[in-house]
Amino acid sequence: MAATDLILAPATPSNTARAGGVVYPIIRSIAEVQSSTPETNESRRKLGSYLTFTASHVNVVTSAMFVTAMAGNPVAQQAAVDMGIEVTWGNWALAAIVPGLLSLAVVPWAMSKIYGPTVTKTPEAPDMARRELAAMGKISRGEVTMIFTFVLLLVLWIFGSSIGIDATTAAFVGIAIMLITRVLTWKDMAANGSAWNTLIFFAVLVGMAGHLNDLGVIDWIGSVVSGMVGGMPWGLAFGILAIVYFYVHYLFASNTAQIVAMYAVFLAAAVAAGTPPLFGALAFGFIGNLFGTLMHYSSGPAGVIYGSGYVKVNEWVRVAFIMSIILVLIWTVVGGAWMALLGMWN
Repeated sequence: MAATDLILAPATPSNTARAGGVVYPIIRSIAEVQSSTPETNESRRKLGSYLTFTASHVNVVTSAMFVTAMAGNPVAQQAAVDMGIEVTWGNWALAAIVPGLLSLAVVPWAMSKIYGPTVTKTPEAPDMARRELAAMGKISRGEVTMIFTFVLLLVLWIFGSSIGIDATTAAFVGIAIMLITRVLTWKDMAANGSAWNTLIFFAVLVGMAGHLNDLGVIDWIGSVVSGMVGGMPWGLAFGILAIVYFYVHYLFASNTAQIVAMYAVFLAAAVAAGTPPLFGALAFGFIGNLFGTLMHYSSGPAGVIYGSGYVKVNEWVRVAFIMSIILVLIWTVVGGAWMALLGMWN
């Protein structure tokens, strides 16, 4: 399931759609094959609790690995660019690849120790998958078109800055291809109410943030925050800012809402304290995804997983805090060393 999420992440800007629309139905089916349902504690802890909660933690990792894997990432990228820091699809993915892959290996194992299932083998799952694939038949024309569009968007997002095509233009190209080939119809798009709600909601947030920046409010807050860590060695100052930025998410119910409100402020404070600009921009960008599973209300995917009934609130609080420490250590120690090796500390 982690591999599935990773493959889909680069071209799925909605982590909620990826987790709730693709991964969750699969793991729910696997759990139910093992008679693991949310009805009783014994039943849910058989397999469903572990699979769903692990999927939530995997999702924040894959979201952190690509600019185009979560709606708030392009907001952070643009904020960095506005500060004169060149954050691209390529250097973001390159910086995230090592801590990301390590996290995808560690998270399922760590969860099995902290919040492990009582069922540890699922021999029926592969047979069930083969039967379902056989029933679906050969790959269709629409599916081939979708694969082509997926690859094209990745190419445009990776090399777009060098050929003059920005991420938004690339996205419209993908939509146009799917509409022209009737993989999607306008009726399909019009009926997707959650997507339109997200577009309008985020547009308002981004617009408000831009206006606050024009009025100088963001600069003022940045100056106040900078004063709090002023005079400290940049490593210590950055560490304090990063920890605060991570755990203040207990007060937010959306990754993007916090990114819009606080990313530019904390990045400006870190840079003012002497943090290498590209390192700081990428690190705060990664954190903007990793805190998405701190609580059951912390992000869209977290809400989907909690709504399934497989994970109780007290379990979520305890396990997610432990996992947050593991992720912070991986992305700061290993990720920091990797970015230093890449020359991003200059």
